[in-house]
Amino acid sequence: MNYSDIQNPFVISKSIPEALFCDREEETAFLIKQIENGRNTVIVSPRRMGKTGLIHHLFSQETVLERFTPLFVDIYPASSLQEMCYIMGRSVFEKLKAKKTQHWETFFQYIKSLRAGVRFDSVTGEPKLEVGIGAIEQPETTLEEIFAYLESSSTPCVVALDEFQQIAEFPEHRVEALLRSMIQNCRQTTFLFSGSKQHTINQMFLSKTRPFYQNAQLMDLGPLKLDVYSEFVCRLFGQYGKQIDPDVVSQVYADYNATTWYMQMLMNELFALTAQGETCTTPLLGRAQKNIIQVQEGTYMMQLNMLSSKQKSLLQAIAHEKGVKAITAKAFIKKYSLDSASSVQSALRALLEKEIVTTDNGLYRVSDFFFGQWLVESY
Repeated sequence: MNYSDIQNPFVISKSIPEALFCDREEETAFLIKQIENGRNTVIVSPRRMGKTGLIHHLFSQETVLERFTPLFVDIYPASSLQEMCYIMGRSVFEKLKAKKTQHWETFFQYIKSLRAGVRFDSVTGEPKLEVGIGAIEQPETTLEEIFAYLESSSTPCVVALDEFQQIAEFPEHRVEALLRSMIQNCRQTTFLFSGSKQHTINQMFLSKTRPFYQNAQLMDLGPLKLDVYSEFVCRLFGQYGKQIDPDVVSQVYADYNATTWYMQMLMNELFALTAQGETCTTPLLGRAQKNIIQVQEGTYMMQLNMLSSKQKSLLQAIAHEKGVKAITAKAFIKKYSLDSASSVQSALRALLEKEIVTTDNGLYRVSDFFFGQWLVESY
């Protein structure tokens, strides 16, 4: 296969070419089966494990494109129902625009609340959506219009709502119940929900008291297997006339908890640092890490400056430990000269809310591995 148009095969983007996508064959087949049988699915995993990449990979499959209209909606930036409606409306609009269809009249027959925000280029005739978030005065109505339009599609739609747990933070009441009611009434639209806050997602879909109870099947997205990932990395290096020591792959896999995005980022940099015909070995790993962290140093400094002194101290302590279970234990507090257990708990709550610290099976660690490394090296 000719990869000459791609300089680095370890692509850092949401959408990765088929030939450069690592495995996930079973997960893709499972999701295709779910879609074909009209079953809603929840994809759950820690952040940066590859949920978004998997969805884009799924949506690029011919068997999906031939029979369905896929629509990806990232609601992570949304902080209200109004903003979610805006994001969904724009996503539907851009999808329609990309298909170069002339069914604009049908679109506006359904989504009337956005009609006033569309302008047509006087030269190309291309439509542009110029509506602002504030123009959506009745979000429930706009949402109903969007769902009605999806149901009117000539081919069944598959809608992926990325970072779906975000709706639990909306200030409006009964958002879950509202969406559950609309989704339940869909007859030819299937939904994929993805979330990285496992506790929140599990509550939403597994608790009998919540509207989405038993509305979708859960799929836990685990890490790639080491042997599969190692073979993938070595093969790509080889196809580009380079080599990599499998021990380097194993070390990256272990150091970054097999988290897909971080491994891909390291491999991208290691590939860039390895000369044609040469072999990437362990000593190159430190240089690659330093290069990646250096680019982000300004961002890390800004994040740190936004924290209180107690939050900074706790964050630095967690980073040096590379993960803490007994975070209010006397030994931990004494080792890093922290304040009382109550102040540690207060600082921890703030760091968790800001998603700077995450918890996995009771282990608290810095969410961004590179940020954690920078903290250890700088403080």
